[in-house]
Amino acid sequence: MPEKFNFPTPNRFIKLLYSIGFGPLIGKMVLLLKTKGRKTGLPRVTPLQYEEIEGLYYVGSMRGSKSDWFRNVINNPYVEVRVGSKQFEGMAEPISDTSRIADFLELRIRRHPKVMGMIFQIEGLPSKPKRDQLETYAKNLSMVIIRPKG
Repeated sequence: MPEKFNFPTPNRFIKLLYSIGFGPLIGKMVLLLKTKGRKTGLPRVTPLQYEEIEGLYYVGSMRGSKSDWFRNVINNPYVEVRVGSKQFEGMAEPISDTSRIADFLELRIRRHPKVMGMIFQIEGLPSKPKRDQLETYAKNLSMVIIRPKG
């Protein structure tokens, strides 16, 4: 019987695209965040959608404070980032304030209305949620602001 071909997971696929030179294209929406594993101390690389605002990089965690990369940042805020063809070290600041996360979601809606609309519908919200709905939704999310060094 022939072996089954295992397709890479979305995260592995994005890392693969970065590694074969598609970083400048993929980097328009997704960065690679390298954290230090809180249990192993080993480097962990996670692809994440982001928004750049005034030189700072904002990334959100759909799984809130339960996501491994977010818990790694809590344990050690020193991170490395690869976005497009740029690489830099930075300091990650965890944010759990629902108002600030809702502000971030509003920005994402303005910049990516179709993608965000689909995400909200999957989450059981209207494609264009009102502010109070965003704040309720934001209670289960976490966010990190990455400040590049230098």
